[in-house]
Amino acid sequence: MKKSIILLLLLPLFAVSQEQLKGIILEASSAKESPLPGANVYWANSTIGTITNDDGTFTLPYKFSYSKLVISYVGFKTDTITVTKNTYIKHVLQASDELDTVTVTSRKKATSRSYLKAANTLFVSSDELLKAACCNLSESFETNPSIDVNFADAVSGTRQIKMLGLNSPYILITTENVPAIRGASQAYGLSFIPGTWVESIQITKGSGSVVNGFESIAGQINAEMVKPTTDDPLFVNAFAGANGRLELNTHINQQVSDKWSTGLYLHGNLRNQKFDNNDDSFLDVPLKEQINIMNRWQYTNGEKGVVSFINLRYLNDNTQSGQLDFDPDRDSGTTNFWGSEIDTERFEVTTKLGYVNPEIPYQSLGFQTAFSHHKQESYFGLNTYDIRHNSFYSNLVYNSIISDSRHKVKTGVSFTFDHYDELVNTDAYERTENSVGAFFEYAYDDLDKLTFTAGLRADQHNRLGFFITPRFHLRYTPWEKSALRFSVGRGKRSANIFAENQNMFSSSRQINITDAGGKIYGLDPEIAWNYGISYLQGFNLFDRKADITFDFYRTDFQNQVVVDWENPFEINFYNLEGESYANSFQFEFNYNLFDNLDIRTAYKYYDIKTDYTSGQLEKPLIPQHRVFANASYETNAKESGAQWKFDATYNWLDSQRFPSTDLSAVEFQLNDYSPTVGTLNLQITKVFSSKFEIYFGGENVTNVRQPNPIISPDNPFSSNFDSNFVYGPIFGNMYYAGLRYRIK
Repeated sequence: MKKSIILLLLLPLFAVSQEQLKGIILEASSAKESPLPGANVYWANSTIGTITNDDGTFTLPYKFSYSKLVISYVGFKTDTITVTKNTYIKHVLQASDELDTVTVTSRKKATSRSYLKAANTLFVSSDELLKAACCNLSESFETNPSIDVNFADAVSGTRQIKMLGLNSPYILITTENVPAIRGASQAYGLSFIPGTWVESIQITKGSGSVVNGFESIAGQINAEMVKPTTDDPLFVNAFAGANGRLELNTHINQQVSDKWSTGLYLHGNLRNQKFDNNDDSFLDVPLKEQINIMNRWQYTNGEKGVVSFINLRYLNDNTQSGQLDFDPDRDSGTTNFWGSEIDTERFEVTTKLGYVNPEIPYQSLGFQTAFSHHKQESYFGLNTYDIRHNSFYSNLVYNSIISDSRHKVKTGVSFTFDHYDELVNTDAYERTENSVGAFFEYAYDDLDKLTFTAGLRADQHNRLGFFITPRFHLRYTPWEKSALRFSVGRGKRSANIFAENQNMFSSSRQINITDAGGKIYGLDPEIAWNYGISYLQGFNLFDRKADITFDFYRTDFQNQVVVDWENPFEINFYNLEGESYANSFQFEFNYNLFDNLDIRTAYKYYDIKTDYTSGQLEKPLIPQHRVFANASYETNAKESGAQWKFDATYNWLDSQRFPSTDLSAVEFQLNDYSPTVGTLNLQITKVFSSKFEIYFGGENVTNVRQPNPIISPDNPFSSNFDSNFVYGPIFGNMYYAGLRYRIK
């Protein structure tokens, strides 16, 4: 049996395989060159062809007899290039102008789903990120129905995201497939990635790939960062909001030599104005200062098939929240006024090395490393929480094929190391986690109707022990423009109960942990299975493109660290005894109503229940029903480049269950459920040229506001004080304006 496994792992190294041609197709937009997904690439006078992936790359069989490669995409000029040898192809398509008798126009969608991938993945381009006041990654999902965004509490202003009804700790969040938001950065890390640094986002529902680790349960969000070779030499984005927020982003890119390029990315934001629109004596939005710097180096050697990145990044973030009259120099550590400060310093070094064998292009090797040092010092009233987290990650991935390009394999090894040092009031917690893992993933594509990916990884973890993680994704096309998908996978993770639930410190609750004899805070690790089925169908409606998507996902927890808010004076952590599950159903309809006007609508239903010590209950503060609608319109660009863009997004949330307040005094008791909430966001962009544009808009323009989001705000040091019953906006409407300037 062991010999069979070894032979299976080594098979791709020795297989006599058909040669493969690889390359990337880019589009020449008015601003920059960017990857073009969905372009047709095929050999002239043959039936051999493919379409480009979400990142613009492609692979197709190569023979010496093939010499003419045809590249086409609707709305772009079709090119035919001569290929004399098997080398990496990089080609830029130009937008089509007038034809002899017909003018063909097409716009690449800002969001798209692949009909060919095995996984249920949504591709979000940088164009989509510009449709809202996307100042950091936590705010980049406002126009996306697959991700839920809401505030974690009424004090910190932190936005948290959910997928399939589960919080972000159950989502693997990566930057260029390197785990990024985890451990100490789980609560606030999304706000540490500026939106202008993000080139595109891939959102995968269900269990992710075994290549990226064992922690993914609900899905994966991967952010591709801008690159020195494709970003503008100079880019400036300035933003000002009516909530006192000022922000400046600057990108400076330079080609140092024929192989080396570098980029310096600077981000700063400031909010120093105090607002208390609901007159509860607490700031509606926190005061904030952030400096964020990244230096990126890119090495490209096409002849040798080598691409490499080195990223250096430094962050300093300071947040102050609490009562309007709170002065940290005077009042911290006292009961004069309730206040909070969160000071974070973070340093990161990441490297990526990719090699494609020039002689055998279907063989490639990738190596990633990432080191981060994260230090947070914070207090919330009289509660103290400090954390230091040193993390190291490395992943080696080998890609090849078996026999031909229909059978692809990935295999490799990974290593992770995490050291945590936490202070929770007067209690110190320190631990080290490390793991070594190996994985193997097989992908089959019949180049027509069927695609599937089957992966298996084995990990040895010093605290979680030895365990196996299986993942499986399948796509079947029953008829034209359709994709039926199925997925199943297992995930396992350590619950960082303090770092992931820092909003509990903005209350007077007593923290209780029921020791189950586990190796992390006395608790056992979380283990869950995720099952999913989805169906995508494209069609024409009144001669206009449309598509619908149905998907259903279920997450079953074998074990879970239950976060129990049902006693208003306590927060309890204990291992699950009984059942915990999350059912998520989503229907989405997208339609090109008429030229340059696209609408997207979605309905979501959640059924999420957990067995608490008090019985089985709905998860608190999660609406059972949600409705989403987005409309996007843009005028045709003139010869001068001038253009208008209009975007509107509406979200409606059903009532949400409050944690029980039955034990509180009558004046502090709440209803069982919150009211429903509907918000509308608008934005208008004026593009003057390929170099300059301005934008202005409003969030929550209907001025919906949750009354009394804080319990006992007039006596914040009493046992009744709690800021965690947030179901809607607190600040009210917020208008903003900004500009973007670039030099090509």
